[in-house]
Amino acid sequence: MLYLSTRGQSPSISFKEAVLAGLATDGGLYIPVTCPNVSSEEIRNFNGLSYIDLSFRIMRKFIGPELSDTNLSDIVHASYCGFGVGDFCPTEPVEKNQYLLELFHGPTLAFKDFAMQFIGNLFEFYLKAGSEKLTIVTATSGDTGAAAVEAFKGKEGVELFVLFPQGRISKLQRLQMTTVSHSNVHPIAIEGDFDDCQRMVKTLFGDNQFKCRVSLSAVNSINWARILAQIVYFFKSVLDINLSGDRINVAVPTGNFGDVYSGYIAKKMGLPINKLLIATNKNDILKRTMETGIYEKKDVIPSVAPSMDIQISSNFERLLLDLCEGNSRDVCMLMNDLTDNDAFKLSKKRLDRFKKDFYSCSGTDEQLKEEISYIYKNHDRIICPHTAAGIIGARKFINERPGSKVITLATAHPSKFRDTIGDTLGIEPDIPARLQKVLGLAENYDFLPAKTDLLKEFITAKVQH
Repeated sequence: MLYLSTRGQSPSISFKEAVLAGLATDGGLYIPVTCPNVSSEEIRNFNGLSYIDLSFRIMRKFIGPELSDTNLSDIVHASYCGFGVGDFCPTEPVEKNQYLLELFHGPTLAFKDFAMQFIGNLFEFYLKAGSEKLTIVTATSGDTGAAAVEAFKGKEGVELFVLFPQGRISKLQRLQMTTVSHSNVHPIAIEGDFDDCQRMVKTLFGDNQFKCRVSLSAVNSINWARILAQIVYFFKSVLDINLSGDRINVAVPTGNFGDVYSGYIAKKMGLPINKLLIATNKNDILKRTMETGIYEKKDVIPSVAPSMDIQISSNFERLLLDLCEGNSRDVCMLMNDLTDNDAFKLSKKRLDRFKKDFYSCSGTDEQLKEEISYIYKNHDRIICPHTAAGIIGARKFINERPGSKVITLATAHPSKFRDTIGDTLGIEPDIPARLQKVLGLAENYDFLPAKTDLLKEFITAKVQH
């Protein structure tokens, strides 16, 4: 299996090269040259498999012979054996035709654990096999950073730098990153929003001299291994509720478009998904794009769902290649328009392709809180504000298309957003032991303005120390 860049200016490379590089040298994102197809019979045979066995079966299709069955099996087992016993990603009924896929039972209680634990163990295997060293730089709007810290803390040969927007993530999200004492972990608060953090990371990767000097890699959802690991739970959930063969819809709280793109790949593989619902908060660039065909960056507005406080959804570039029917030159033109003008426009034909597989909705802060209150009062369940955005979309979709079934991804444990839950419900959710341990611990992090040159100096000093 070879991987190519969405911008078509980099050579095709192996799975190992793609995941260790993170971002292509031409600034594009890696995708497989072909998407594996899974027959209906094979999908039926997936029923009853453990999550670990299902992960192996699906990941195997995207990874060439460079990684043996034994090694892949060991990596997958090491990634998920610590999530707990039993079904650690259950799909539970909420209302008629509505279901919740709980993805918050991992080490940091967020869906990012499913991918980050896998990528942490995968990187460790590759580094040990080649005696290599890596400098990993990632930007986070909340949960990615905590999951990355948990996955890479203490790992030999890795220096991890996590950029987060100062004052724009929840306290518990910050504490999960800043209370870790391992010397290879470097949390950095950036004066700006998530898009500033993400821009800085991409700029680092655009400097090939710096990239080579520090052996730079990324674990944001721009890394294909993140997308790969997330495909699995779409299969798991659809199979759990879809014994009759109906096509299911899936609502995905969306910021950087990585998780919903994983669902899109699952659909391309043959999983019976009808529509993927892009659920956003008031930073609704993807909803606006679907309505107007214009992908336009605006100012990021802080919200009660901070992990979706994003205006540039990086993984949308992967979908663009399909919308452009594989024409990487057109992708380059659109991305150049975005760089130069903070916007690009989709043709009607491309917009129609977008609408064929996707549906979008958004919620204001008040609407997200109302949904949290509704679910608590009617179903005695506390949900996080991001999950609330998904349920808003699910309910709207079902009202428009009666009889439709929708799975909403519950992306994080509600206790990570205690202030919002407390303000909304008048109670505070119990904090699981995995989170309680960070309360009261001393924080240790650095602060930088949103200037890439200063970040380069900081990283160089730490790596050479």
